[in-house]
Amino acid sequence: MVTHNELRNQLETLRRWWRGPAPAITPPRLSLALQGGGAHGAFTWGVLDALLDESALDFDALSGSSAGAINAAVMTQGWIKGGRQGARQALSDFWLEVGKQIPWPLLTQGNGESLSLTPAAKMFASWVGLFSPKDFNPMALNPLRDVLNRQIEFEQIRHKSPFQLFVGATHVNTGKLRLFREQELTVDMVLASACLPKIHHTVEIGGEPYWDGGFCANPAVFPLVQDAKSIDVLLVLLAPHQHDKTPQSMEAIESRIQELGFKTHFLREMNMYARQLTASMALDNRRSSGTNELHRTRFHMIDSNLDVLQRSETKVLAYPPFLEMLRDQGREQAKNWLSQHAASIGKRSSVDLTQWLG
Repeated sequence: MVTHNELRNQLETLRRWWRGPAPAITPPRLSLALQGGGAHGAFTWGVLDALLDESALDFDALSGSSAGAINAAVMTQGWIKGGRQGARQALSDFWLEVGKQIPWPLLTQGNGESLSLTPAAKMFASWVGLFSPKDFNPMALNPLRDVLNRQIEFEQIRHKSPFQLFVGATHVNTGKLRLFREQELTVDMVLASACLPKIHHTVEIGGEPYWDGGFCANPAVFPLVQDAKSIDVLLVLLAPHQHDKTPQSMEAIESRIQELGFKTHFLREMNMYARQLTASMALDNRRSSGTNELHRTRFHMIDSNLDVLQRSETKVLAYPPFLEMLRDQGREQAKNWLSQHAASIGKRSSVDLTQWLG
C-alpha cells in the first residue's frame, strides 16, 4: 500500500516531469533609445561603456538617429565580434579614430568643458555656411564614410545582429520618418541618419533623398514600445530637458532654435505617451485600444546637465581630449544611474512620464 508521503513524492516527480526543468535565470534586458548630437555622441559612448561593463545587464533593441544610430551600429558590430567586451572596444576604436580626422589643435582653444573653436575657425565655419555642400564639396568627400567602412562590416550586421536595430532618417521630400532595420542596414543608411544638409550631400537610398533622422525623431521611441521584446526602455538623452536661461545673443538664439528643431518630435512623442498613460489609468481600463504595449512598458532615463552639451558649436568638436572628457562624464552618469535604479529594471519605471506633459 502506498503511503501518503510516497504518493506526494510521486506526484511531485510527475509535476516536475510535466513542467520540465526550471527556466534559467536570465539577466534583465534593456532596449536603448539613443539620441543624436554630433560629437556629443561621445557622452553616449561613455554611457554604453558603463552599461556594457555591467554583466548583469543584457540588451534587446537599439533605436537611434544621427550619432545615436552610429553608436548603435558600432556597438552591434563589436558585439558580433567579441560580445560585450568587443562592443566596448569597438566604440572606443570608432570615437578615437573619428578624433584623428581633423587637426583640431590648430582650430580649438581652451580645454575641458571650456573648449571652443578659435575665432578663425568660427569665421571659416561661417564662411562655409554661405555655400551649399555641392558648391563647397563637389567631390562629396566624407571622412565619416571611410571610418564607418573600416570599423563596421555591414554584411555581418545584416546576417548576425544580436539586437533589433531601428536607424532613423528623414525623407527629404515628405518629411516622413524612415526606419532602417538590421537586416537591410548599409553604410549609406547610417550616413543618411547623420546627414546634416548644410554640411553633407543628401544621401540617396533606392533613389529617394534622406537627411538626418533627428529632424523627425531624435530618437524614435515607438518601435521600442511596439516591437521590442524587452519592455524596459532606457532613454539616453543629450539635449537638456530644461534650460535655466533664455538665450539673448544671436549665437545663443541660433543654438536654441537648432536644438528645438531636433527635439520637438521626441518631446511630442513622450507627451503622447504620458497623456495616453494618464488618461487610461484614470479610466482604469488597461485593455483600451492602443495602450496595451504602453502599459507594460517601463521607462528609464539617463541624461546630462553638462553646460558643454548646451552649446551647439561643440557638436562639431570631434577632438580626442574633448571626446574622452564626454566619455568619462557619460560613464560616470551611467554608473550613478545604475547605483540608484538598476533594481528597477524588470520591475517598474524609474522615470515619471508626466514630466513631458505640456
